[in-house]
Amino acid sequence: MLSARERSFAWRDGERLIRFGAGAIAEAPGLLGREGFDGYVLATTRRALDSTAGAARLAEGALAVLEVPGGRVPEASAAVRGDVAGRSLVALGGGRVIDSAKAIAAADGLRCAAVPTTLSGAELTRIHRLPAGVERPRAGLVRPALALADADVMASQPARAVAASALNALAHGAEALYAAGANPAAELLALRGAELIAAGLEPSEPAREPLALGALLCAHAIDAAGLALHHVLCQAIVAVAGTPHAQTNAVMLPHVLEWVAPHAPRELGLLAVALGADRADPALAGERARRLASRAGVGALAELGVGADDLDPVVEAAGRRPELAATPGPPGRADLRALLTGAL
Repeated sequence: MLSARERSFAWRDGERLIRFGAGAIAEAPGLLGREGFDGYVLATTRRALDSTAGAARLAEGALAVLEVPGGRVPEASAAVRGDVAGRSLVALGGGRVIDSAKAIAAADGLRCAAVPTTLSGAELTRIHRLPAGVERPRAGLVRPALALADADVMASQPARAVAASALNALAHGAEALYAAGANPAAELLALRGAELIAAGLEPSEPAREPLALGALLCAHAIDAAGLALHHVLCQAIVAVAGTPHAQTNAVMLPHVLEWVAPHAPRELGLLAVALGADRADPALAGERARRLASRAGVGALAELGVGADDLDPVVEAAGRRPELAATPGPPGRADLRALLTGAL
């Protein structure tokens, strides 16, 4: 499924180092030292500390261990920002933990590293919010200077949770095909990433290595291309209704792809083939995504606690986002409501 080169590699990409491979977390102490992360603060969660192989060594090497609280990134990052005290950060956790570390690093001009425990892709992107009370980053948004991507750690959740996280990753690749910054390099990354994610979800037990590499490639793609309709809607749903991020993405992706298909037929035709369709029919992209999303065990927003009363606030929140204007179509508020109603 993966070539030998794809299974384990180190990639120097500008100011950052990406190290990918099963078991790579064992290299963390040496890599952190070589990349200038002496005297770091570890930002993490109790679950990550207790369940991640290699977490103990990361904690032992830290000057302080901070547990990032639940909730939205602006509030979570603000809660621990003062305890970072200007030191470099290493984030061990999912997207919320890594995004919180990026938020603090951006606010205070710090460096951060990321050891992801999900397929969120946060370790590769500059996409994040800022701590509550911070209006602008000190020197721009931040992407981790070291991304230590261990396939066994990234896909270590139970099967349904891994599938939901993988659909979030797939949404990154799908969006990169039609967002305002879409480009040939991002397209190649996104399509290979989508192919690997589809292959990784095919077995009865998720295949960790293709899922993890697929998530990395799709994250790299969306970081280059930017956000569009899918992420605008999902972020609004999470903010308004408090739904879980990965499962929200899993529910919405098939619906969004069905809406986008007539507006970006070439791109979604290519995506359909990457997801296993026998022809480049854009209508098949949503169908294939729905088949994969079923592995997450949730098929409707109502199952996540979204009710009819939530729809208008979600439409209002999403409708204010400038990314909608750059989405093929572009969608209006009636389109947003129809999409949400269909997913309810």
